Amino acid sequence: MAAATASYDLRFDSGRLCLDLVATVGGRLSEEPVERLDTPERLRAWLAGAGLAPGGTGLETVDTGWLGRFHAGRALLHRVVHAEVAGAGAADPDLERLNALASTAPPVVRAVRASDGTLVRTGVGAPDCGALLGRIARDAVDLLTDPVARGQLRQCEGETCSLVYLDTSRGRRRRWCSSEVCGNRERVARHRRRAVASQAS
Repeated sequence: MAAATASYDLRFDSGRLCLDLVATVGGRLSEEPVERLDTPERLRAWLAGAGLAPGGTGLETVDTGWLGRFHAGRALLHRVVHAEVAGAGAADPDLERLNALASTAPPVVRAVRASDGTLVRTGVGAPDCGALLGRIARDAVDLLTDPVARGQLRQCEGETCSLVYLDTSRGRRRRWCSSEVCGNRERVARHRRRAVASQAS
């Protein structure tokens, strides 16, 4: 998978944790999809950015084994979410896998006093891969069983983009996962088509 600088950036703009994980592959419909979780270091950055690793949580245990499990969980979420958005309904074996992931015990957190006196959340012990995947799977279960949230699910209209996001815009008229990324590409493509059409006439 290709990795252009801008498209390689991690994204947290889908509106849900589970959709943010699915978004770690960009341009799925293009000839060269972009893998954003290609190393354990990138997975560590995603876990921190997604808020799954509270401040000060050591992520040294994240290795290639974690990467493989997150890739498998992401593929499962992609299938389930896209089947539901398309109205086809997720396959029963995939739902069983999702429910099995969601049944994993959540990560243990506690409140501790920071140096300024405020309470902050911290993890207890080293994070567990299954517990973190379980939290993401529970988010997917919550999303897909909540009629209001489910009704806000949209697939990006970008030509090579398959990202799904929650459309919470006024009037529910959002067309792209990102106006700056896919929206800008569409505007540039539209401009080129007009330029070619005017040259031809």
